[in-house]
Amino acid sequence: MRILIIEGSDSISHMIEALVAARGFEVACANGGARAVEDALANAPDIVLLDLDLPGGVGALDVCRKLRSEVETDSIPIIALGASGDEAVRQAALEAGATTYYRKPFSPISLLKEIEAIKAKLRSSGTEKVQ
Repeated sequence: MRILIIEGSDSISHMIEALVAARGFEVACANGGARAVEDALANAPDIVLLDLDLPGGVGALDVCRKLRSEVETDSIPIIALGASGDEAVRQAALEAGATTYYRKPFSPISLLKEIEAIKAKLRSSGTEKVQ
């Protein structure tokens, strides 16, 4: 199972990468929105972890909307990660196409449980990609 981490902070990206790689997931990382969309379209991941505070020109909500608009990526679960506790931010992420929202700092155990639940759902529906 391939997870694409789209994170603006290198330290958080490395932490998440180590966390999910230790569970046996294949991991790809991108620190910018345009690069992330290119990566996802070229090699569709099973799950996307998307930082809502991306630096650069292509924002996280644009990334989310773009992934939802393409047939290769329209059904990929997207876990939005944001520092804001503002309900409007969470709602904007969900409206842009995020599957769920986690507020930073988040519990690594909770994030892993969410990923495992998505993996189980993909496996039971037969949509998990074989690596």
